[in-house]
Amino acid sequence: MTASADLHSRQKAAVAGGVGTRSIFAQRAQNAELWDVDGKRFIDFAAGIAVNNTGHRHPKVMRAVAAQAEQFTHTCFHVAPYEGYVKLAERLNGIAPTGTENRTMLVTTGAEAVENAIKIARAYTKRPGIVAFSGAFHGRTMLGMALTGKVMPYKKNFGPFPADVYHAPFPNQFLGISTEEAIAGLERLFAADIDPERIAAFILEPVQGEGGFNVAPKEFLVRLRELADNYGIVLIADEVQAGMARTGKMFGFEHAGVKPDLVTMAKGLAGGFPLSAVTGRVEIMNAAHPGGLGGTYAGNPLSVAAANAVLDVIEDERLCQRAAEIGRCITDRLTSLASRQGMERIGDVRGLGAMIAFELVEDRQTKTAAPAITNGIVAEAEARGLILLSCGTRLNVVRLLPPLTIEWDVLSEGLDILEASIEAALSAPSGSVAV
Repeated sequence: MTASADLHSRQKAAVAGGVGTRSIFAQRAQNAELWDVDGKRFIDFAAGIAVNNTGHRHPKVMRAVAAQAEQFTHTCFHVAPYEGYVKLAERLNGIAPTGTENRTMLVTTGAEAVENAIKIARAYTKRPGIVAFSGAFHGRTMLGMALTGKVMPYKKNFGPFPADVYHAPFPNQFLGISTEEAIAGLERLFAADIDPERIAAFILEPVQGEGGFNVAPKEFLVRLRELADNYGIVLIADEVQAGMARTGKMFGFEHAGVKPDLVTMAKGLAGGFPLSAVTGRVEIMNAAHPGGLGGTYAGNPLSVAAANAVLDVIEDERLCQRAAEIGRCITDRLTSLASRQGMERIGDVRGLGAMIAFELVEDRQTKTAAPAITNGIVAEAEARGLILLSCGTRLNVVRLLPPLTIEWDVLSEGLDILEASIEAALSAPSGSVAV
C-alpha cells in the first residue's frame, strides 16, 4: 500500500465525510511545486485556492513569521494590541480603492470578513436588506451560504438561511446575460421583493470565484455604483479571491475604476497563513460600537507578520505586472488550443490577470454544460502531475490559479501538461479517463 492510500484509509476513518478532499497528500512544497507523501511532484495551478499568490513558503514571508514567533504568537488584540496589526491596517487603508480615508479591521477567514462587512453596513445604514448575485460565493457560514448564489455543494440540506438576503442576476456574456438584463433583474427585485431604501448593501465579486470566473463588466459596476449612491446603499467589493494582485491590479474593482465603500480580503493576503480584513470608508467602518467587532484570534500576530511581508513581496517583485503577464501567457495558450479542430468543447476562455478559466460544453451552439469532461480533465491532469480546480454553477469550468511567483519554465511545463490532459480527456471513451 502506498503512503497516500494508507492516509486516505485513515482519513475515511477519522475525518467527517462532508469535508471534501482530493487524493494528493502533501509532504512539502516550494513556490509553485508540491510533493506528495509518495514523492510524486506536482505543479500547483491551484495555489491553495488563490491563497499562495506569493508561492509556497516565500522566503520573506517565512522569515517574517519566524521573527514574530520569537516575540509572541498570541495576546488577543482586544487584550494586548501590537504594532504589526496597526501597521497592516495603515497599509491596507492606503491601498484599498475607496478614494477616501479608510479604516481596517482584521479577522481570520474570508467568510468572517464578509459577515463583518454586512454587520458594518447594517450598523451604518440602520437597514436590514442585503443584495448578492447569482453565481456568487461568499463563504460556508450560515450568512455566507445565504449570500452565496450556488446550491451545490454549498447550500444543499443546510437551510433555512438568514432572512433579508436577496439575489439578483449577474451578467454572463457566454450565457447571454447582458448588463442591461442584469440591471433589469435588479430593478424587478426592487419592485417585487424589497424596497431599495431597506437595502443596506450590495455585495459582489469583481471576478466570481466558485461561480466560474465570470468577470463583472465595467458598465455593470458603474451602474451598481450609481444605484448605491441614489439609494444610500453600501457597495461591498468581495475581493477575497480576486484581490492581492491576482487580477493584475491589487484589487479587481480597480480595472473598472469603480470605488467600493467596503472591501473584504483574505486568501492571498497572508501567503498561506489565516487572515482576513475589512477595509473601507472611515464613516462606515466607525459605525459599529466599540466591542461589536473582532474575535479571539482576529489579526493573529503570525498571520499579520506574514501579511506585511506579502505586501512587500507584491511591491518588490511587481506581482501585479507579473499577474498580467502570466494571464496573457495562459490565455494565449488556451485560445490557440480552443481554435484547433477537435477542441470545440472548449466553449469559452475568460478571466482577468492570472485568474483564468475555460468552460467545457457539449457543443458551442447549445452551450450545454459538460461536467463529466471537466472532471476528466482535472483527473487526467492530476495523474500527470498538475493540480487543477473546477468551478462554475454548472460544474463545467476549469480554473487556473498559479502562484504569481511561478518560474516561467514551470509555468510552461504546467501548460504543456494541461494541453496534454485536455487532449486526452476529450479523446478518451466515456468513463476511461484517469482517476
